[in-house]
This record gives sequence, C-alpha cells and structure tokens, in this order.
Amino acid sequence: MRTGVIAKKMGMTRLFQDDGRHVPVTVLSLEGVQVVSHREKDRDGYVALQLGAGTAKAKNVSKPERGHFGKAEVELKAKVAEFRVSDDALLDVGAYISADHYVAGQYVDIQGSTQGKGFQGGMKRWGFGGLRATHGVSVSHRSLGSTGQRQDPGKVFKNKKMAGHMGAANRTQQNLEIVSTDVERGLLFVKGSVPGSKGGWLLVKDSVKIDRPADAPYPGSVKSAVNSNTAPAETPSEVDTAPAATDGQEG
Repeated sequence: MRTGVIAKKMGMTRLFQDDGRHVPVTVLSLEGVQVVSHREKDRDGYVALQLGAGTAKAKNVSKPERGHFGKAEVELKAKVAEFRVSDDALLDVGAYISADHYVAGQYVDIQGSTQGKGFQGGMKRWGFGGLRATHGVSVSHRSLGSTGQRQDPGKVFKNKKMAGHMGAANRTQQNLEIVSTDVERGLLFVKGSVPGSKGGWLLVKDSVKIDRPADAPYPGSVKSAVNSNTAPAETPSEVDTAPAATDGQEG
C-alpha cells in the first residue's frame, strides 16, 4: 500500500479523445506536495507518511507547526494530512511527489468536504414530495408534513428526516478514473465530479476495490527538491578585476 496525495480542486473542463469523444473531467492541482514526516511502528504504533501541500504565511501558522516544518526543512504548508503506507513504501522527508504518481486509466478514491448548502428544507435535503399544490393546502406546499405519532410515544424519534443543515460533510467518492496527467504543470484529470468547491483540498488515494496498475510507480513518483543541498560546499565565484589606474586617472 503506497501513499496518496493532497490535491486542490481547480474546476471542471473536458478532454477530447482520439476518436472524437469528449470526456468531462475535474482538474486537480498538486501544489508542492511534500513529505513532512514519518509515522513509525516502534514509536507511533503504525506506519504512515505525513504530507503537506500548498503554501502558508508565517502569521497564519502556529509556533509549534513552524517548528515542525522547520525540523523537516520544508516550507510552511497550508494543508497537512497522513496516509497509511506499507513498511516498504516510505519516502524520504522533503521529497516532492509529482503528478505521474498516477497513470492514465487508473482508478482512485477521492475524499473531500462537500459543498455547504446551509439550512435547507425537507424537499431539497431529503427529496420529499411536499404537499398538494392545489386544493386544501394553505401556504404550506413545501412543508415537511407529520413528524411524530400521538401521545404515545409523545416525541420525535432521533434521526428523523427533517429540515436542517445540509452539506459540508466529509465524503469519499470511489472508483474515479484518471483520464490523463500533466507532470510539468502538476495536474490530474479525473473523470466526472468530485466532492467540494473550487479551491478546496482533496485526498487522492489508490482505489481499495480495483487493483493498482502494474505500471504505477511504487512506492511513488518523486521529483528532486527545488532547493536541494547537494551543491558543492565551495563554488568558485567570478571575480571582476578592475583595470589598474594610470597617471592622471582616478578610480
């Protein structure tokens, strides 16, 4: 079991296939997805990778979080999440995960927070039919109707479908197909819709019901860090030698 990625929902578009068919896709962006820390069996009781994505201002990050990112020598992240992995699927701290972590034709599960709808009535929230639109109903066509019984039990049972807050709930959509990837721009093109609003963070994982393709990289597709410390310690610098001043010249 390998790690997933943190992606940002950019919006929807369509891609044209070679035979002329067009496929509706959601565009997901991998913005600086980087390994922040490890969770180890001996110390934590389980094996996982902690990933971070996006960038955050220092004023919006708590002091303990700044110390955590500083220990890993990574930039401040806007979103942090953990992914359970196998013992042989750990990646180095500071490694960047690229978009070719997934391959075209692969199926993934995407988790996110659905769009919030606020307080909604029974017809929109649960699909109730409402009351009659003509005779016998006075200004209550979209009302809920009866919600209880008589003096016995004398109450409304819990979990009764009624009006209330709708949306803004964690949901996982399974078996979504990866149509294409763009490694240079760090984009994933997923067939169909995914939970959440534009600009929201999503967790993308390998499908639990469909096997991972054989050509998918394991333990993951990693690209080198932008600010790597592999440069030689002493780099000769170019020294501009000024011409010697002659008699009658200054500077």
